[in-house]
Amino acid sequence: MPDSRELPDPCHGRDDLYREPHSPAAFRFDAAVAAVFPDMISRSVPGYRFNLELVAAIARRYVRPSSRVYDLGCSLGAMTLSIRSALAAMVDPPSAVELIGVDNSPAMIERARAQLGAFQSPYRTDLVCADVAEVEPHQASMVVLGYTLQFVAPEARAAVIGRIHDGLLPGGVLVLAEKVHEPQAAAEALMTDLHHDFKRTNGYSELEIAAKRQALENVLRSETVEAHEARLRAAGFDEVVMLSRHYGFCLWLARRCRKTTAEADGGP
Repeated sequence: MPDSRELPDPCHGRDDLYREPHSPAAFRFDAAVAAVFPDMISRSVPGYRFNLELVAAIARRYVRPSSRVYDLGCSLGAMTLSIRSALAAMVDPPSAVELIGVDNSPAMIERARAQLGAFQSPYRTDLVCADVAEVEPHQASMVVLGYTLQFVAPEARAAVIGRIHDGLLPGGVLVLAEKVHEPQAAAEALMTDLHHDFKRTNGYSELEIAAKRQALENVLRSETVEAHEARLRAAGFDEVVMLSRHYGFCLWLARRCRKTTAEADGGP
């Protein structure tokens, strides 16, 4: 079997879900989206391919032996595959690492199992269909939350970040990638225009851009950079650094350095 970070493309189509005029329903990660998702995300999210490589580089630096790596909102498993391949290719790869991908879309999980099963790996990989808002990571050296928190109810986001922090080993990291919005209207309008230009360059029509935006309204609820960073620090992350920004799409590394009082006292 092949061993590559690139997902095979033959079973995926081109994203033309919004090509024909119609009243789009609210966006859902259903079978239709899963069938075109690699094309959709690469043509819609600036910096996506760069961030896949960045996540691999972070994994090589921070994943520890006998620990877990969580990919929360794993979709078709591209982040999981990038991490798994990067670790296996190291001169001295970490041993006994378990990777866990979680997504609440049965269609995504079904395709992710097929995709990841096409590649050899020395690492155990489990894919779970579940709500990421209810996952409690444990013994984790790395957690990826890639373009996922923006689909979680705003009132539940602090608890999600808090559970991730508490489930990380000291020295462990959270990689958070999100679409953000600007607090000033003029800056937000500029970011929106640049993002739409990016989509046009990648072959989306004006109709498709408008329909997709309407479908995502009240489904993808973005926040400001300041709101994300304040939440990460409030959860207890000692180091928070933005490693990547492409227009309104950001990626942060948040590192837990200190033990909790219970851990320092020898508790679980």
